[in-house]
Amino acid sequence: MKASNEINVAELVKKVLKKPKLLVLFIVAFATVGVVIAFNTPKSFTASVVLAPEVSGGGLGMSESLADMASSFGVDISSAGKGMDAIYPEIYPEIFASTDFVLSLFKAPVRTKKSDSLRTYKDHLLKDTKIPFWLKPKAWITEKFKKREGVSGKGGHIDPFKISSDDSELCDAIKKSITCMVDKKTSVITISVTDQDPLVAAIMVDTLQQRLQNYITEYRTKKAKTDYKYYKNLYLEAKAKYKKTQQVYASYCDANQEVLLESFIAKRDELENDMQIAFNTMSQLNTQVQTAEAKIQERTPSFTILSAAKMPYKASSTSRVMIVIIYIILGIMCDVLWVGFIKERFNKKKQENSGK
Repeated sequence: MKASNEINVAELVKKVLKKPKLLVLFIVAFATVGVVIAFNTPKSFTASVVLAPEVSGGGLGMSESLADMASSFGVDISSAGKGMDAIYPEIYPEIFASTDFVLSLFKAPVRTKKSDSLRTYKDHLLKDTKIPFWLKPKAWITEKFKKREGVSGKGGHIDPFKISSDDSELCDAIKKSITCMVDKKTSVITISVTDQDPLVAAIMVDTLQQRLQNYITEYRTKKAKTDYKYYKNLYLEAKAKYKKTQQVYASYCDANQEVLLESFIAKRDELENDMQIAFNTMSQLNTQVQTAEAKIQERTPSFTILSAAKMPYKASSTSRVMIVIIYIILGIMCDVLWVGFIKERFNKKKQENSGK
């Protein structure tokens, strides 16, 4: 007959309760470890901001209402619009996960709850962040070999193609502290930042919100701004040319006021035509400039902040009491494993070895 794999819970509980001293020993030992870990684990705070971006049809500049109107007639233009816009809400988390974006946060100014002096976010993470004692040996080894690895760049400049291992680890830590969630149905964006200082968490989540808006705005308006600059330069050149032809025409007329020769009239008409052509060109380009300027405004997305960044007062990390309770439960489980399984097998092997 095969041995049954079922566990008799009642019998197991009886075995554990027969040795209360051992149970208490496990509980006290694990509770002590839990207390040590709980009081050496730094608290962390999470600040969040919720915003709703303007949903448009990408490069076509079609609003969501227009897409809804078209869908009522059986025409789907939302997917086509999204295909032309490479950056849409669903990939915003990927922007925060990019190393280039995280590196730009190193120099972001922050201040802590206890001090109003400004410092960079990088300095705050390196100097103000508390490290648990069980991670200090690793930090000591890293500090020991830091000089051998060099820095990311000279004069504080960070080379994105060759960053040091320290900066790379710092980037990974920042990425883990940033959370960006996008509701696919409503496109509502929730950005969260976790830090040991509550004020730094609030400042950084507000910084991320602003930089995301600037990033998206720059992307969406880049083509329109290029067109505006191009037409603006052409307009200025056409205006200068018009001023020049106008001056030539006026000077010619002033110098020949009483002349009635046909050659004068022909020359005057020619200059007047040149001036009119220059004026028409200038007017057309001015219209193009105004159109390009309006296009920039049209392509500039608007973000509605549903919940602004605020300093959290309650820690988001696991409470110390909960950590101790978890370790007490672990102690009870270890006692059960020892009494119910490990000790029996150990005694059986011991008896078999003594019988031989």
